Amino acid sequence: MSTELDEADLTILRTLQADCRVGLEYLAQECSLSVPSVQRRLKRLRESNLILKEVAVLDPARFGYKTTFIVLVELDRESLHQLDLFRKRAKAEPQVQQCYYVTGDADFILICTAQDMQDFEALTHRLFFENSNVRRFRTSVTMERTKVGLNLPI
Repeated sequence: MSTELDEADLTILRTLQADCRVGLEYLAQECSLSVPSVQRRLKRLRESNLILKEVAVLDPARFGYKTTFIVLVELDRESLHQLDLFRKRAKAEPQVQQCYYVTGDADFILICTAQDMQDFEALTHRLFFENSNVRRFRTSVTMERTKVGLNLPI
């Protein structure tokens, strides 16, 4: 479904990417539109799935998740069924924050969070060691979260 976006739509989307808590009045002022017009546009943007989700971004360290891991996973067999099984397993694991099916040396790249190394070790047992289709995985431990986000440059 193709949705035509004008500058007001783009302004709404840019503003919500920065802070989805802003009120309708603020959005209306930013777009030079009425509040009902902004409400209609928001409804259309949500229904057309241009806005997939509106979430709160939490500080992981404040919840004890102090470490982020980037894991490259290589599967033994790459049938559609095996790929789907791994995707489901990754989606079901709360500590997997992002999962990408990729080309190159790995089949998947996961961004994972853990409270400490023991917590990450338990995660590796659940995701990799207990999965007979994982040939190998390589892990990088992040030193710093320099930039984290999903904003699009629209």
